[in-house]
Amino acid sequence: MLRVLLVVALILVPQLASGAEVDIVVTYRLISSKRMILDTGETEDSYGKEPVGYITYGPDGRLMVIIAFSDRPKPESLDKMTDHDRTSLFRTMLAYGGTYTFHGNRIEHHIDVSWNELWTGTTIIRDIRRDGDRLVYTTKPAPSQPMERSV
Repeated sequence: MLRVLLVVALILVPQLASGAEVDIVVTYRLISSKRMILDTGETEDSYGKEPVGYITYGPDGRLMVIIAFSDRPKPESLDKMTDHDRTSLFRTMLAYGGTYTFHGNRIEHHIDVSWNELWTGTTIIRDIRRDGDRLVYTTKPAPSQPMERSV
């Protein structure tokens, strides 16, 4: 088991002016995500070099997140998709929804639905800071399994 620190950088969509205070009610696009193995200082891309992802914070206090790894496998067709194809696709994405509580420099995601039932009913807490037109989310160090992209 590794102890890792996850850093995710998101870029704001154009609705916000670049000098504005963080207005969390907007959609953000993922631009990068790195993991640092604390024992070695080694860093790696969490979801590949060019992941695709979005997080939307609504004015009603709800959020939705979807992230897909870069270089995901693409099955030949729906009718020829195998269980191995489905497993590979599942392992190279994440998605969840729920409510959020924003504290200015910290955000809590209270998950009511998730692609991974282990997350459903839990709360994810991230430190958050502004870096120019980007928001940077950081986790507290935590145990983690090595990343696996395929089966």
